[in-house]
Amino acid sequence: MPKTIGRVETANSSKYLQQLCKHFAHKITVEHDTHSGRAEFSLGTATLKADDDVLTVEFDLNSAEDTAMAHRVIDSHLEKFAFREQITGLDWSTPAAG
Repeated sequence: MPKTIGRVETANSSKYLQQLCKHFAHKITVEHDTHSGRAEFSLGTATLKADDDVLTVEFDLNSAEDTAMAHRVIDSHLEKFAFREQITGLDWSTPAAG
């Protein structure tokens, strides 16, 4: 299963995790607390983690072709919630398969 991981440094990681999860829960299955979350998208499962100063999203994708869409979904919503910090998205990486 292809994977993509995004990170952004922010003191508001827990706040943004909760906002993202609450927003996505209107349309998809989501479980979350103040420091972790899981969202079941049609293109795969996103696992969110909030540390003191970093928000991390790990996306297990159904297909590598969905990578760009996964990035857009998370980044576009985070940009709206984090506008005061001028965060425009996560720093994404794709781990080597194996």
